[in-house]
Parts: sequence; C-alpha cells; structure tokens
Amino acid sequence: MSKLKNALQLCAVCAVCVGLYQPMPILAAAEGTFVVKLLTPETAANAAQAAITQCRKSGYQVSVAIVDRFGVLQVLVRDRYAGQHTVEFATQKAWTAASFKMSTATLATETQAEKPMSGMRANPRVLAVGGGQVIEAGGSLLGGIGVSGAPGGEADDACALAGLRAIADAIEF
Repeated sequence: MSKLKNALQLCAVCAVCVGLYQPMPILAAAEGTFVVKLLTPETAANAAQAAITQCRKSGYQVSVAIVDRFGVLQVLVRDRYAGQHTVEFATQKAWTAASFKMSTATLATETQAEKPMSGMRANPRVLAVGGGQVIEAGGSLLGGIGVSGAPGGEADDACALAGLRAIADAIEF
C-alpha cells in the first residue's frame, strides 16, 4: 500500500510540474507570434449563398466572392447567367474591402480625384465601386465579400449585406 501511495504522490507532483512547465513555452511563443480568427469554409459558403439568394430574389444573376483577412479567395459562386466579368470583379471587390478595411463604395468616395487617397486607384487589384463589404466581428477583420452583376453598386451592396446578415450569429465572439 505504501508503494501505491508513493506512486500516486509522485504522479501528483509530476502533474503539478507539467502544469507549471507547459505555460512557459506558450508565453515565450506568444511574444513572437499572433493569433487570428478566420472564417470556416462553411461560414464563408453560407455568406455567399445568402448573397446570391438575395440577388436572385431581386432578379439579378451575380457572382459572389469571399476572401479571408489576407485576401486569399475562400469561396466563389457564379450564378448560371452571370457575366464572365463578374467573377473577376466580385473577387476584386472582396479583396479591396478586406485590404482597405472599408466598403468599396466608401473607398470609391475616398479615392476620387483631388482626394489624398486618389492614388490608390492605380493598384490594378483595387476596384473602388459598390459591392464589396468588410467581414468583421469582435473588432477583428475576418475577410471581405464581393458581389458583381446586379445593376449598380448599391444593388451589389444590398446582396453583400444579406450575406453578412446570414452569418452574423456564427461569427460574433
């Protein structure tokens, strides 16, 4: 019985030591790294589907793109009759919104000629027209959504915002 008791005490001491030892490398790593939140593929797909559904209800055939916080494409959906150009434009709108952390309609206003940010339009990836929205939650950038194919930026924006509303509960933290 004494050996069993000694073994249990040794296990308890080891458990305490392991518990005390493990945080050290974690703390050291935390100084040289950072943690980001990303959309799951399912959440990104849900946003895209909600956006395309909203556009269909309004009679529009569009493409919807979702990019992550780094501008990498996660989801792209093109409705059957959406124009070929909508694939590239939706992706550029999503990238622009995520990169500048503002809607593309706002960026369009802020990059008009004679404004301080007007030079941003020289970047070939920037698409400063309505239809791109930032995806964020809890103060963290998660990505961007871009819609192209509806008649005008306001209609594209309405569909993109429907996509954001569809995932609002899933991304709040």
